[in-house]
Amino acid sequence: MRRVLLLCGVLSPLLYAVADALAGLRWEGYSFRDQTISELGAIGAPSRPLFAAMLVVVYLLFTAFGVGIWQSARGRRRLRAAAGLLIALGILALTAGQFAAMQLRGTEQGLSGALHLVEGAAAMVLLLAAMGFAATALGPRFAVYTAATVAVMLWFGGWSTMEIGAVEAGLPTPWLGAKERIYWYSYQLWYIVLAIELLREPGDTSEPA
Repeated sequence: MRRVLLLCGVLSPLLYAVADALAGLRWEGYSFRDQTISELGAIGAPSRPLFAAMLVVVYLLFTAFGVGIWQSARGRRRLRAAAGLLIALGILALTAGQFAAMQLRGTEQGLSGALHLVEGAAAMVLLLAAMGFAATALGPRFAVYTAATVAVMLWFGGWSTMEIGAVEAGLPTPWLGAKERIYWYSYQLWYIVLAIELLREPGDTSEPA
């Protein structure tokens, strides 16, 4: 069962990529290069029903992955902390995340847009904390990989947020979708690498004193 739960950490990111692709194709005129992933789930978007339904499955798998990490901790407190944070992230996405969709591009975002940003910021705090705990629990190679992933996230994530105002104003945002997807899929790949790292471990592990 532990291995099945860890495999959910591979399936969840892959299904997220499928949801991104299918929802984008469902919206005629949508630009993967220039538009954000969040726009696929925006209130009133033609892609929203499919995207939202698939994300429920994505985050159920993701939460199960967190439970698999918890079971893999076996006395490693830092890894257990990472697991708890990732489980909390999955629950946040399945609850508050379902009610925090942005408005369509070119529409005043109002309360729903503000909630979308707050929920996204809270999710990133949970994720970055989890990455820090996991990096210190799984050895130097994984720590270096995690640091590189965080650097990519901060660079492309920060770059993308500079265009929030342009999205709300309905202005062109060349390459925003590409920049955001580099940010987004860098940590989706981190989930997969973490899952594989734990799947490769021997059956009995413990945190060094």
